[in-house]
Amino acid sequence: MTLEAIAPLPCSSRNEAPTQLPVLPLVPISRPHLPASRAEMDARGWDAVDVVLVTGDAYVDHPAFAMGILGRVLEAAGFRVAILSQPDWRSAEPWRQFGRPRLFFGVSAGNMDSMINHYTANKKVRNDDAYSPGGRIGLRPDRATIPYCHRSREAFPGVPIIAGGVEASLRRLAHYDYWSDTVKRSILLDSKADLVVFGMGEQPIVEIARRLQAGESTRNLRDMRAVAYAMGASETPPADAFVLPTFEEVKADKHRFAEATKRIHLETNPLNARRLVQYHDRQAVVCNPPGLPISQDDMDRTYGLPFTRRPHPMYKAERIPAYEVVKDSVTIMRGCFGGCTFCSITAHQGRIIQSRSQESILTELKQMGQDPKFSGVVSDIGGPTANMYQMRCTRPEVEAKCKRLSCVHPTVCKLLGTDHGPLIELMKQSRETPGISKVHVASGIRMDLAQKSPEYLEELATHHVGGHLKVAPEHTDPAVLKLMKKPDSEDYAGFAEAFQKASRKAGKKQFLVPYYIASHPGSDLNAMIDLAVFLKRNGYRPDQVQDFIPAPFDIATCMYYTGMDPFTGAEVYVAQHLRDRKLQRALMQFFKPENYFMVREALLKAARQDLIGSGCDCLIPANPPQAALQARREKANESLGEGKYVHQIPPQGSKGYRPGRTSAQRRQGKKQGS
Repeated sequence: MTLEAIAPLPCSSRNEAPTQLPVLPLVPISRPHLPASRAEMDARGWDAVDVVLVTGDAYVDHPAFAMGILGRVLEAAGFRVAILSQPDWRSAEPWRQFGRPRLFFGVSAGNMDSMINHYTANKKVRNDDAYSPGGRIGLRPDRATIPYCHRSREAFPGVPIIAGGVEASLRRLAHYDYWSDTVKRSILLDSKADLVVFGMGEQPIVEIARRLQAGESTRNLRDMRAVAYAMGASETPPADAFVLPTFEEVKADKHRFAEATKRIHLETNPLNARRLVQYHDRQAVVCNPPGLPISQDDMDRTYGLPFTRRPHPMYKAERIPAYEVVKDSVTIMRGCFGGCTFCSITAHQGRIIQSRSQESILTELKQMGQDPKFSGVVSDIGGPTANMYQMRCTRPEVEAKCKRLSCVHPTVCKLLGTDHGPLIELMKQSRETPGISKVHVASGIRMDLAQKSPEYLEELATHHVGGHLKVAPEHTDPAVLKLMKKPDSEDYAGFAEAFQKASRKAGKKQFLVPYYIASHPGSDLNAMIDLAVFLKRNGYRPDQVQDFIPAPFDIATCMYYTGMDPFTGAEVYVAQHLRDRKLQRALMQFFKPENYFMVREALLKAARQDLIGSGCDCLIPANPPQAALQARREKANESLGEGKYVHQIPPQGSKGYRPGRTSAQRRQGKKQGS
C-alpha cells in the first residue's frame, strides 16, 4: 500500500488559541496499525519508540477510540508510537517489551472510567466488557490508571508518565468514589503521574511530545492548559489560582464538598476559567484552565488521518462489542452545551461545540463507500448530541464572560445559534455520497432544539430513521428534571407529536424509544410511580433500564453524596439504599412478571394501593400471576445454589429439616430415656 506523508499537526501555544493552518488534502489512504508488540516494532526497523500509549481497551484504529486518535496524531507529528493494550498489570514485564521510551508513557484506563466499565449501579460485576475482545471481563484492573502508572514507573524509572482519558480527567481533584463510598484524593497523588491531561488530548499530547523532545522537563510543562499536576510540600502554588476547600475539608464536611463542586464547575469555560488549587495536607494539586476549543481545520486534520477503521489483527476472529456499534459511524462534532448534571460529556469534551467541515465529513463517507467490506449503511452521523452541529453562541464577547452551565436550561439562551441549516445540508449530501445507501442518525436528539426546525424534523423522519428513534426525556417529574437540567415533560410530548406528524407526512409508521433514569437524585418512589403510570398510559415497555451511577466529578454525584444541590443548598432526596434503588428500577419495568412483588412492595410503601387491581392505570393485578410466582420460586432456588425449593418437603427416611437443632436432640434423648 502506498503511504503518503502527513504534515505534523500544529502545536497549540501555551496560553493562546491553537495555531490555524490550512487543511491538508484528505485522501482515502490508510496505514498499518501502530506496533502493538515487540515483533511489530522490530519489523519496522525501529530500535526504540518515542511514546508508549498504555490503554485498558482493546486497540482499535478508529477515530471513535481514544488510542486510535492519539496514536495517529503523534505519528502525524513525526513520533514513533507503540500501543500497549490491556497489559497484565501484575508485572512490569509487558511495559518493558518496547524498551525504554525516549519521551514518555501515555496512560489511560480506556474510553470509560474503569469502575463504571466493571460494575453495575448495584455494584455487581458486569457480565461483559464492551471494549475487550470477545467482550471478556478481567482484562483491566479496577481504577486502572493507578496500577498502569505504577508499572510504568517500575519498568523504567525516570521516564515521564502522562495520565489522561476519562478516568484521570474526572478524578483530577478530590472526588466521591461510589464503589468505595468514600471521598478519594486526586488521582495524581495515588498514581504518581507527572501530569494529568484532562479533556480531549490530541493537541496537548503533541505539545508535550514536542517540548519533551526539545529538552524541557515535565516541570516546564506546568504552564500548559488542560493539565493538572501535584506540587511538592515545599513548593508555592501560582498566585493567581483560586483555592478550593482542602481534601481534608471536603472529606469531613459535605457542605464543603458541595462548595468545591460548585466552584469547579463554574470554572469550566476555557474562555474565562481560572486556575484551581486544592491542598491535600501540605501538598497542593494544581488544575490549570481547560484547553481551548479545537479549530475546524484541526478537527478536519485529525479525522482525516489514515485510520484503518479496524481492530488490530491480533484479535483475529474475536469481536469487540463497542467497535461493532460504532464501526460504520461518523463523528461530525464534539462537545455539548446541554450541561446535564448526570452526564460527564460536557466536563470532558467541553461546552463549546466543535464541528468538522462538510468537506471533511463527506470525504470520510466516500472512503467508507470505497471499502469492499462496508455494507453501505452508515449507522450514525452525530456526536454527543446529533443536532448541535455548528451551533455556537452568536455573541463571542458574551461567550467569553459567560459562566452559565447550560445554554438550554432552564430555557434556550436567546444568544445561542440554533440554525439547523448546515446540518440539514450535510444530511442531504451524505446520502448522495457514492457507495452510501442509507444514513442513520443514532446519536441523541436534543428535542427542544429540534422543535425549532420543522424542516430538520422532516428531513430526519423521512430519510434518517430506521423505524425507531432513540430519545432521552430521562424523567417526568418536574423537580427531578430541574435537578437534571432537562426540559419539562411537555417538551417530550411536543417533540413526539411533531415527530409523528413528520413521519406521517413521509408515509412512514415510526416510533420513539424513550430512555429514562431510575434513582437519580430527587427521584423518590412517588416520582417513579408517576413515571410508571406515564409509561403505561403511553404504551411504553422499556427493554433496558438505566440506573443512575454516580460518576466522579458530576454535579448529580455531588447531590447523591451530600444530599443537597450544590448551587442552591436545597435538600435533595437520594435513594442510597440498594433496596430503594431496586424498587425504582422495578417500577420502570412494572409489566415484567419477575418484578411483580417488588412493584407491589413499592406501591404499598407509597400508599398507592389504587394502582393495584384491574383499573386503567393499575400497574399490577391484585393477585400475582402464575409467572410471577414461578419467577419468585426460581429466584429462591438460585439463592440456595442447589436447585431445591426453600420449603421443599424432605423425602421419606430423611432426618428432617435441621436435624442437628437443640430441640431435636432433646426429643431424641427423651425417646431413648423412655
